[in-house]
Amino acid sequence: MLLLAADTSGKNGSIALAKCEGENCSVIDLVPLLGGTFSAQLVPQISGLLSKHGFSKGDIAGFAVASGPGSFTGLRVGLAAIKGLAEILGKPIAAVSLLETLAVKSAIQEHVVAILDAGRNELYIGEYQIVGDAMRVIAEKLVPRPEFLQDISRVPVIATEPTIAAELRAAGRQVIEAAPPTSADVAMLGWRKIQLGETVLPEELEANYIRRSDAEILSKTK
Repeated sequence: MLLLAADTSGKNGSIALAKCEGENCSVIDLVPLLGGTFSAQLVPQISGLLSKHGFSKGDIAGFAVASGPGSFTGLRVGLAAIKGLAEILGKPIAAVSLLETLAVKSAIQEHVVAILDAGRNELYIGEYQIVGDAMRVIAEKLVPRPEFLQDISRVPVIATEPTIAAELRAAGRQVIEAAPPTSADVAMLGWRKIQLGETVLPEELEANYIRRSDAEILSKTK
């Protein structure tokens, strides 16, 4: 099947086209997206990517999309585009946490913690139990960076920031470094979720921000 994946969670993003059958899923092409203009770029870039490889939107059999954590505006743009296409075509959507993609990339079975830099001296933390293809979410949360770096738990950690990895090693943690996730990673995990039946309807697709918006924080303090 032809799978379209999108990641608009960060300052920059990407879309990927993958051919997936059985246990095999290979990325045909990946197109970067410049941050700040996702709303103007996303649909034309999807159309261009399909045309480049001789496909039309009717050839898409499934979608995978980064649902968070990340930019509030960026995630909304990506989710809205995938919702619209999936609703028109009647195809399944796999919502993918970027923290989950890191946990899977670690290739660690059983207990693993994935870390992404959240800015503001905070970290996005995803804690998972993995057995074979099955993944159980223990927790996904936002943690002050100093607080987590002082934790010397023996659970293996996978991180994308070299400075964070170095600090964790200095604290005695077992650390794996990985490249930041892209839509290619979203496609791979999305395909696994589709195979397991872990899909959502367009109206059920929601962002997993983890961090509350500034507007929410301010409303709570009034």
